Formats: sequence, structure tokens, C-alpha cells
Amino acid sequence: MTQITLRAAEAIAPDRLPFIAGRAPILVRELTSKDRPRLLAHFLALGEDDRLLRFGQITPDHVIENYVRTIDFSRDTVFGVFDRELKLIGVSHLAYLPVEADNKRTAEFGVSVLESARGEGIGTKLFERAAIRSRNTHVTMLYMHCLSRNTTMMHIAKKAGMKIEYAYGEADAYLTLPPADQTSILAEMLQEQAAVFDYALKRQARNAKKIFESLMPAAEAA
Repeated sequence: MTQITLRAAEAIAPDRLPFIAGRAPILVRELTSKDRPRLLAHFLALGEDDRLLRFGQITPDHVIENYVRTIDFSRDTVFGVFDRELKLIGVSHLAYLPVEADNKRTAEFGVSVLESARGEGIGTKLFERAAIRSRNTHVTMLYMHCLSRNTTMMHIAKKAGMKIEYAYGEADAYLTLPPADQTSILAEMLQEQAAVFDYALKRQARNAKKIFESLMPAAEAA
């Protein structure tokens, strides 16, 4: 397999994250089991075709419910991007595959972005964060499998310089990762801190909005 150097997944500090059309930077936060309800809401919001592209098959609600319920956060890593209302508009799942005989580790990357949030680079940011985590957990190969008509995944793979193999309407993409270093470790720490802080600010703003809206009827009545 051809060795491919990492390009698109290079770590950058939060203060250098790009702004898109004057909007806030895209911050990716690691999710925990407490986020299952929002994860479920995210996947259930995907249309039939989007579910097909994300999971590779027709995926009814009960299958999604079982998938979210059985995610093992102690084994795999899940990342999310939240909007101002704390709704998950982008989610990626980094699944660690069994260690090979030569002790090389491979992780599989899957991603979904709500239709209303596409075209803003959210999928790419989720990929970059997953690539940094992979490096820092001694993963040597990042792998993606999807339908070849999945334009979002194909765009991410090509932008990252992944080796792509096509067969029978499906595609496999591979990216060989460099080992972790101080830069990648520090970058992941800074990105997570920025995302956690951003989430806290959004939660405070949302709570303040709820309080204000609850007081409005009383103020109008007075």
C-alpha cells in the first residue's frame, strides 16, 4: 500500500481556526455517554438517503436507536459540532479496529452532517480532529468506507490525500498517519479546551434565553 503523508489533518491551534463567512470558528468537542440523547436526535433527523450514505444501508429508526444505545465510549471516540441551540449538526465516529499481527492500529472514520449545515467545512473539521486523535492514540492507518456516490466523504478523502479504491459502487479510502509528537498532543488539548469553553458559553446563552422568554408573558401582562 502506498504511504501517504498527512496533509489536511495537520493540527492547528484554536486561535488559528478559520472563520467562515463571518461566522464563529468550527469547534469540535469530544462526546460522552451523556450526549446519547443529542446523538439520537441527530441521526433521526437524517433523511432516508442521508442515512443510506452514512450507514451504507437502509436504516430505520429502531436500527439507529440500537446503534446509539450500543456505542462504547470507553473503546471508540465520538466527536460533535454543536449549533447555538446545542443541537448536534455534525457527528463523527472513530472506531478502533482490532490490532493487526504487526501491532499496527487502524481506525475507521464515519461522519454525518445535517443538510442545513452542509457546505461550511464541518465534515472536514471532524475528520481533522479524528486524525489528530488517531495519531495521539498510536493509530497508523485511518480508514473510510462509503458508497462511491457519497460526495461529502469523497471530498474529505481527496482533500486529505487519501488513497482511494473503488469497487461495485463502493469506495475504501486509506490515510497513513505520522506518529504523535508534541505538536499534535498540544493541538488536540487546545482544541478540546476551546470546544468545551464554547459549549459552556452556548449553554449559558441558551439558559439565559429560556429565562428571558419565561418572563416575557408576565411582563406583558403587567
